[in-house]
Amino acid sequence: MDVEREQQDNRDLNRGFSDAMAHAVELALTPAIFGFVGYLLDGWLGTGPFLMLGLGLFTVVYVAWRMMKGYDAEMQVRERALFDRRSR
Repeated sequence: MDVEREQQDNRDLNRGFSDAMAHAVELALTPAIFGFVGYLLDGWLGTGPFLMLGLGLFTVVYVAWRMMKGYDAEMQVRERALFDRRSR
């Protein structure tokens, strides 16, 4: 029984590291990609750095908002599970 608990703890820890790395890459790469697309559009349209900055900032705000919503949903699930466990 103790070995199963240790394996579950290791899986949870590895999943946490994996999720953190995925969020970090998403937070860094997605705005960079959209900023690059904005840079290309700015060069093609001759509009200066406006589209690059606009797309990059919009993407940073969107990714941060989406991460916050995901975190809130996960915490609500965990709080409900904790409350249900305590009420028994």
